[in-house]
Amino acid sequence: MAGDKGITPRRDDFAAWYNEVVLKGELADYSPVRGSMVIRPWGYGIWENMQRALDDLFKETGHENAYFPLLIPMSFIEKEAEHVEGFKPELAVVTHAGGKELEEPLVVRPTSETIIYSMYAKWVQSYRDLPILLNQWANVMRWELRTRLFLRTAEFLWQEGHTAHATAEEAEEETRRMLQVYRRFMEDWIAMPPLTGLKTESEKFAGAVRSYSCEALMQDNRALQAGTSHFLGQNFARQFDFTFQTEDGREEYAWNTSWGVSTRLVGGMVLTHGDDQGVVVPPRLAPAQVVVVPIWRSDDDAVRVREKAHELMSRLRERGVRVRMDERDHLSPGAKFYEWERKGVPFRMELGPKDLEKGQVVLVPRVEMGDGERKIFLPEEEAVATLPERLDRLQDFLLEAAIRRREENSYRSVDTMEELAQIMEGPGGLVYTGWSGDPEVEERVKEETKATIRCIPDPEFQSEVAPERCIGGGKAEMEVVWARAY
Repeated sequence: MAGDKGITPRRDDFAAWYNEVVLKGELADYSPVRGSMVIRPWGYGIWENMQRALDDLFKETGHENAYFPLLIPMSFIEKEAEHVEGFKPELAVVTHAGGKELEEPLVVRPTSETIIYSMYAKWVQSYRDLPILLNQWANVMRWELRTRLFLRTAEFLWQEGHTAHATAEEAEEETRRMLQVYRRFMEDWIAMPPLTGLKTESEKFAGAVRSYSCEALMQDNRALQAGTSHFLGQNFARQFDFTFQTEDGREEYAWNTSWGVSTRLVGGMVLTHGDDQGVVVPPRLAPAQVVVVPIWRSDDDAVRVREKAHELMSRLRERGVRVRMDERDHLSPGAKFYEWERKGVPFRMELGPKDLEKGQVVLVPRVEMGDGERKIFLPEEEAVATLPERLDRLQDFLLEAAIRRREENSYRSVDTMEELAQIMEGPGGLVYTGWSGDPEVEERVKEETKATIRCIPDPEFQSEVAPERCIGGGKAEMEVVWARAY
């Protein structure tokens, strides 16, 4: 199907298509500040729905929200050597304020481990004060050289959870629990099914003992790291003297975790579901799940059609459906249709004078769900009654399509570098191979194919027969998943 006017088809230039869809779908726009973006109301509405769903999941698992400062003393960042080394190229630093040079430079928050664990050290005396289960919704700044709207920007919005525990076992359990919370959210709300697994040493978070991630496959067969959860051990606790008295009277350093997802998820949604007409928003995330478009030619028709349209909107809202009315009279119906298709609203409900006479409406789903129905003519009662179920069906359809696409573009039992390189240069996708654990092999594959190990997959994603041969030769110690990634 040809792309909408002004939108480059995906097959011609996927990167251009993505940027145009984000801009024309009014999700975001470029900011005057290099590498930053302005999130427009439709895009921010999607992010708000993500926030609400995630916040509920966090609170279900016992977490509370707090807020910590944007500016962090440079000395805090420098305390954890691996941490500062990992973030140094991306730091934005404030050296002057109030017309004077600061005695100590302040870093604009790239992540908050240092300032949060310095506060936890003040608040905790004994094991009775643990665990601490906090999350914050905030913005962060990482001075990226190459930026793309939502996927990688200098400033972005996110949540970062930071917890403290009395034992390593509790902290590890928390790390794994939050990884599964992310997976549940990505599947059930974004309809974006990720693999979950352990990151390699070279790919883990700077300062972590272990990092786990959610890796989703986009339509161009590149992987997107959509969320991470980190077991920090006692690394940050040691740097900030974060100790507690154990039940048997000993002094011990606390065990910490951190985990986060960001507005990158909005980009992941676009890359997973968008088409040549624009954005496709899963119903659970759509700021408006249905847009009602009344159509009229005469003033008399306008009064009657608008009255019925508002009645339908009220009845849909009573059923819990998020609805908007588009009765702008300076745009043609066709122009309205194009706009809402570009924005990805799940359903459009059209209503004109002839529909009034027949007691019907026209429902148009944003995507065909395999039944060939692009325009559905329904009695208004049936349309109102069945819309919640139709929204659920569309949500399920998008998830099933994404799972099917992931599986069709996953390659197992690959055991030579040549085959891996051919896949990466050709269709791309997720490639499962054996690996000895040797970082030199990992680096060699990266140099030769531009693919990285996305994760050591969790058991449910592993191949039925474990690979015996390492991709670099010799014996495999584990299975890993390779892909080119955003």
